[in-house]
Amino acid sequence: MALEALRANKLKATLTMLGVVIGSACIVLVATVATTGKEYILSAIEAVGSNLVSVEVVRAGLGQRAVQSDELTMADMEAIRAGIPAVKEVAGSYPIGMAVVVDGVERAVTLTGVTQGFQNIRNLVVLRGRFLDAQDMDTRAKVCSLSEKLAARAFPHEDPVGRLLRVGELQFTVVGVFRERMSTFGLSEIQDETVIIPLSLLKYYSGNEFIRVIYAQAGSLEDVPGVTRQVAQILKSRHRPDAVYKVDNLNAILETARKISLALTIILLLVGFIALVISGIGIMNIMLVTVTERTREIGVRMAVGAPRREIRWQFLLEAILISGTGALTGILIAVSIPLLLRPLLPGGFPVSVSWISVIVAFLVTCLTGVLFGYLPANRAAGLQPTESLRYE
Repeated sequence: MALEALRANKLKATLTMLGVVIGSACIVLVATVATTGKEYILSAIEAVGSNLVSVEVVRAGLGQRAVQSDELTMADMEAIRAGIPAVKEVAGSYPIGMAVVVDGVERAVTLTGVTQGFQNIRNLVVLRGRFLDAQDMDTRAKVCSLSEKLAARAFPHEDPVGRLLRVGELQFTVVGVFRERMSTFGLSEIQDETVIIPLSLLKYYSGNEFIRVIYAQAGSLEDVPGVTRQVAQILKSRHRPDAVYKVDNLNAILETARKISLALTIILLLVGFIALVISGIGIMNIMLVTVTERTREIGVRMAVGAPRREIRWQFLLEAILISGTGALTGILIAVSIPLLLRPLLPGGFPVSVSWISVIVAFLVTCLTGVLFGYLPANRAAGLQPTESLRYE
């Protein structure tokens, strides 16, 4: 009888159901957007350097600059590698400003000396040729890798691999072209126009073999805080007490990103729940009007022996059917939208539908229908048969 009643009032039932569809779809879409955004932000941060701890010298004491004995060295890097079991990889770098000469044209660049393992730690993507390998480091080979933008500007009409590049007084053979997997926007030693050479060759320019930044890659994200503390302890034990080192990791940024994502998710979910409450009020209003319109029908049913509980269940089932059907429709729409948009999004962009949100949206929507449908159902069951039969 509940189905027959809804079928007899298709337009009214459809319009009532529309608010439920919007509310349930809103919850699923909000959860999908929040999950997708969170995964993208975290993957972007991790792409800068997964599980990374960085250290650089700051100063020797209050108001003083670092002295030579406080500089980071290869020995410090090896001590971190040997002294911390949780460290998977260690590398160092030292950037300085230089100028390159190509076809008689001089261009300002960042010359960065690196050690073995730098490519893996900093997630550098090789676009052409290769990156510097262990043999290049050991033999102090005069080879270099160029950033993508520098290669395009220095060798605009030809493949730069195998070409000679003059940096100051030395000439290097270009062996590869690279880019950052996720841009750091110039906040690291990798700039738009960067030349990477073996660190052992940098002494011809800087006059020393110091390291500006040491990177230590932990085996897992959980190991990062412990590795950060141990790196600081090792440096403190190897240098003067007044030396100050900046030891950082990406955990603080990751944690901030998680908090921002959680806050946005909560706000958007509140919007979804408000939409559901509004749709629930709509169900209640329509059902109350329906009870008034069908007063005579209710009186006839009671007169022929229908108990009050059956009248209550009939109207309650109508509310549940409206909310349940609306929930399923809204969920199907919400799930299909990400699937349809996925081919249009950039490659590698994660789009994941939270199935927990699907279940929650369905249960919450049905519960909304029950709560807001109970008052009209109870009112219908409370009508007096004699008064209902006389109602016009």
